[in-house]
Amino acid sequence: MRLLGLSLLACCTIPLGGCVPMMAANAAGKVGAAVVGPPESNMGMEPMARADCSTRAQGYGTVHIINVERHSPSTIVVWGTTQNETGRQSFKCVYGKAIRSFTLRRLPPQAG
Repeated sequence: MRLLGLSLLACCTIPLGGCVPMMAANAAGKVGAAVVGPPESNMGMEPMARADCSTRAQGYGTVHIINVERHSPSTIVVWGTTQNETGRQSFKCVYGKAIRSFTLRRLPPQAG
């Protein structure tokens, strides 16, 4: 009877063995998030993001904003194109409380 109890205990602890490390990792992640704090919100800053990203893109030609998207409470992404005498480029501008990154990509010439 004692052997049966020990074997049942062993069978139950093997599947639960992975749970303890996952619980510890989850707790560590929550502690880390509590120390850093929530991301700083930039709600309502879409017009400022649009204006700042347009200003940054103007160095590459005439600007056309395609879309302004909120990706998180602290991140806005502005998509657009620029046009100059050498061609068109698309851009992606990632904005927090200021421009975080600006990526420019040349577009193929338009047919017609």
